[in-house]
Amino acid sequence: MYVIIVGCSRVGSELAKLLSHEGHDVVVIDRSQSSLDRLGNSFNGVSLVGNGFDINLLKQAGIEKADAFCVVTNGDNTNLIAAQVAKKIFKVPKVIARVYDPQRAHIYKALGLDILSGTVLFASMIRDKIVESRFTSYLIETKDLGVIEIEAQKDLAGKTVEAVNVPGEFIVVAIRNLDGVLIPEPETLVKEKDILMGVVKVSSLDKIKEKFGIAEAG
Repeated sequence: MYVIIVGCSRVGSELAKLLSHEGHDVVVIDRSQSSLDRLGNSFNGVSLVGNGFDINLLKQAGIEKADAFCVVTNGDNTNLIAAQVAKKIFKVPKVIARVYDPQRAHIYKALGLDILSGTVLFASMIRDKIVESRFTSYLIETKDLGVIEIEAQKDLAGKTVEAVNVPGEFIVVAIRNLDGVLIPEPETLVKEKDILMGVVKVSSLDKIKEKFGIAEAG
């Protein structure tokens, strides 16, 4: 993929290095050369100094062939403008913008942008650790589903994943144990102490917790 990232903060620089190391073509734009220095010598993409909504600079960055445009500066206004330029003027297929102020999220969504709110995400993750340490509803982009971890006790040992699943309410999507992490088949056998990672319907959460003996809430 050809990806343009505007904003070389810690998030932007890490994203750039991850994508670059995976073999994607990456261009990073930031107003500050010192921020671009975060990329280090191992970064094999392109870095440009300037504003992420400067049309001439974006053309220089190759935005007309970009598959994705990510704007993660420290300013919501800059992020909104740059994202709009990428989406409306250059028709980039995938435009993702970071927003700090949760109250502005609806504006971004109304404009058809994919958004990530670090403020909401981090607060929500802390909430999960406090209230439901084995459950999170923020790994899946819908409030109807969540992800829960269940440690397999003796009563589950020897059962197949298909037998453990609760159709329409809970499905095991991964198993973690001392051997690593695997994506199970329906006939995969569960072992005692396996950690079952499953997608659960939020409305069925209490029922699933009771079924698998998850009593504690924190």
